Amino acid sequence: MKRCPGFVIGAASSGSGKTSIALGLTRALLKRGLRVQPFKVGPDFLDPTHLRSAANRTCFNLDGWMTSRSYCEQLFEQQMRDADIAVVEGVMGLFDGSDPSTNESSTAEMATWLDLPVLLVVDAHGTSRTFAAIVQGIVEFDPDVQFLGVIANRVGSERHRQWLAEALASKNLPPLVGAIPRDAFPTLPGRHLGLHQASELEDQHGTIEKLALACEEFLDLDLLPEGEKCEAAKSPLPAQKASANLRLGVASDEAFSFCYPDNLTALEEKGVEVIPFSPLHDSSLPENLNALYLPGGYPELHAATLASNASMLSALDAFARSGRFVYAECGGMIYLGEKIILHDGQEFPFTGVLPIVAKMQEKRKMLGYVDVTIEQLGGIMLRGHEFHYSQIIEDRSRESDWKPAYTLQRRRSQQLEASGFQSGNVLAGYPHLHWADSPSFIDFFLRKMQEKETQ
Repeated sequence: MKRCPGFVIGAASSGSGKTSIALGLTRALLKRGLRVQPFKVGPDFLDPTHLRSAANRTCFNLDGWMTSRSYCEQLFEQQMRDADIAVVEGVMGLFDGSDPSTNESSTAEMATWLDLPVLLVVDAHGTSRTFAAIVQGIVEFDPDVQFLGVIANRVGSERHRQWLAEALASKNLPPLVGAIPRDAFPTLPGRHLGLHQASELEDQHGTIEKLALACEEFLDLDLLPEGEKCEAAKSPLPAQKASANLRLGVASDEAFSFCYPDNLTALEEKGVEVIPFSPLHDSSLPENLNALYLPGGYPELHAATLASNASMLSALDAFARSGRFVYAECGGMIYLGEKIILHDGQEFPFTGVLPIVAKMQEKRKMLGYVDVTIEQLGGIMLRGHEFHYSQIIEDRSRESDWKPAYTLQRRRSQQLEASGFQSGNVLAGYPHLHWADSPSFIDFFLRKMQEKETQ
């Protein structure tokens, strides 16, 4: 039984228009008075910033590889308790995931887990009856996946739309819910790692409104599930609060924003107070912190400003030397290093906590899921994701008391490698780990917050 009205936006391939349609539909439904809860399938950090803006609600990632089915179902239920309808944006093609022979970590897998129908987006440019063949292949590929309808994107004319609808009907396929003309959507600017963050758009509100207007004009919104009160989700068990009042400083600004929101929620449920701060704009750290979390982001785009904030660099260095817990991922790890070198050769000094130098590369250096075993956790495994264009070109950590933070295994290979950096209470590495589904890691994080090792 469906927990709540909603649908998953899937596609035949990446670049079909999922994000534009997800944003437009989210805002269009919001304008109809519905409380829309957005979700994003996969490890993406950028699309959720736009979905959050469109819905005026935090967007949560649903990842079938990094987290379990039970966790995804529970997260979905919890977030839908005060929402009318769910909009779930898929990832890549509908059946694309971490395994070419199964639906593992794909949009299709998540749609079946949540028992939600798929609104299928297909690029119709240059097709008519072949459009129906593509849809038929997708619809019949897995009988467990339900379909709500089809959206044709990049349609050339009204006649083209009619042909597409007739082609679908001739094969008794899901109906054409709408047809988006070529150039009907405003362009969403992108860069390495994906779209620009929503906060970077000059006219963020205007862009989303244009997407909504296009969806209202060219899609039949009345064919979408009606909003109504969702089935009551089971309330989560009362969290066992940490005995001490723990305060976690989290870097959060234009340079550092790649953070799964439920990771922080999991800590908050244990009594941790999350205190955001900005390495870009603040001159000092918040007071009385027990630990720091430096997530990934775009430190390379703001390297000059970060490097010029000498008081913040000094404060971070002093905090790390104080023995309090510092956890950093990807861009946050680079910020803990000695300096960053950009594509054009410019060099900018960072905190110097880690004896490393990072350099931005023209081509992507890493993309994919990883298994991570943190030795301090007694061999407990976590899952995460890497996506970066930087490379560590100087590493003197083995010349001092630094040691690898964990053993890492990439999803696409069986090779194990020592990775990351750990010394005292500083733990840093490239992977973005999803720990909300790992009680062992949450307990580890809490213990580290209560420790203070002498450096």
